[in-house]
Amino acid sequence: MANPTVVLEFEKPIVELEKKILEMREFAQGESIELTREIESLERKLDKLTREIYSGLSRWQRVQLARHPRRPYTLDYIEHLTEGFVELHGDRGFADDKAVVCGPAFFRGRKVMIIGQQKGRDTKTKLYRNFGMMHPEGYRKALRMMKLAEKFDLPVLIFIDTPGAFPGLGAEERGQAEAIAKNIKEMARLRVPIVISIIGEGASGGALGIGVGDVILMMENSWYSVISPEGCAAILWRDSAKAPDAAEALRLASGDLLQLNVIDSIVPEPSGGAHRDHKGAAETLGAAIEEVLGSLLGLSTEDLLQRRLEKFRNMGVFYHA
Repeated sequence: MANPTVVLEFEKPIVELEKKILEMREFAQGESIELTREIESLERKLDKLTREIYSGLSRWQRVQLARHPRRPYTLDYIEHLTEGFVELHGDRGFADDKAVVCGPAFFRGRKVMIIGQQKGRDTKTKLYRNFGMMHPEGYRKALRMMKLAEKFDLPVLIFIDTPGAFPGLGAEERGQAEAIAKNIKEMARLRVPIVISIIGEGASGGALGIGVGDVILMMENSWYSVISPEGCAAILWRDSAKAPDAAEALRLASGDLLQLNVIDSIVPEPSGGAHRDHKGAAETLGAAIEEVLGSLLGLSTEDLLQRRLEKFRNMGVFYHA
């Protein structure tokens, strides 16, 4: 059972029941009283309550889960899924962007290149990682790693988790838009397989700047959209409090995006969300990555590129009778 320091409103009944079970166990152990049957009954009730709550989440509640401070980040997935990860730094032009981590590693015995946006969990690390918002040098660092992967024929595994590209003046002066646009162009023709995993937030060009790939996987309680719910609400209603309504209108949840063919597959999360079981979430995501990567490695380079091009050309196409 989890012991979160941050409890979302809809999680409170679950946390309260977990606390009650824990207290009953401690009481039974301390007083040497047999309460096994009562505890098992509460655990069944907890399991049922958890399934009921998480099977009926609204889009806004999924946005909240995607932002949960205990949710696994890129470095957590790297720890659970890879071996021998060596972080490489810098864009060879300006600086090293700490909002993105990159480097070669072994994934299930295969050499790969890892690229992923990284957030912080406390004030110090949030500032250090710039809240997961990449600067132009971050996109250029990522592209440098992709070209390195292409040179050594390494598949690229990308983890997306960002509230957007950094919107500051300095970033604009250093070519934020150009850096994102160039990445999109270069990723479209990169001659090695690219597997994208949306593990938390996927906002706007901040996500798309490292989001062009052959297969796009999405964790169940993640979101992916052209704009954040708050940003959308501020534009449409001039009121960020309308964010829950904006989330519904944007259709940014994993189920919506699968239906719209924006993503290829939804990766189920452990009961209660990925923030309650990092290892379980990583195992499920790892299995999904391994499966799709195996199918991509069997394609010729020409077929891989043609398939990738057609995938993105067909996005947004729909038929109305």
